[in-house]
Amino acid sequence: MQVDIPTLISFISLVVAIVVAIVSIRRGNATDDKKEASEMTTLIVKLENINNGVNEIKSDMRNMRNDIQDLRDRLIIVEQSTKSAHHRLDGLDGHNMSIHHE
Repeated sequence: MQVDIPTLISFISLVVAIVVAIVSIRRGNATDDKKEASEMTTLIVKLENINNGVNEIKSDMRNMRNDIQDLRDRLIIVEQSTKSAHHRLDGLDGHNMSIHHE
């Protein structure tokens, strides 16, 4: 059985072309996988930074709530003290008025 040289060359060229295509596809997939992994890592880092920022905001909000509650408590004390002082002043005014009318 005789094989023509042009047919043999064509067959070898086809096999080489298939091998090169397979290697290129694998290399492309590996490159795509590396690129995708890099993008995923970047995305994860950004999400972690966002999560840290949200946690800081939550902590700040808790602190602000506590500060506001402290201010409310102090305001109530000041209002009670002011009310008491007004009653004492009103009593003094009434006492002073009676002294001046005598």
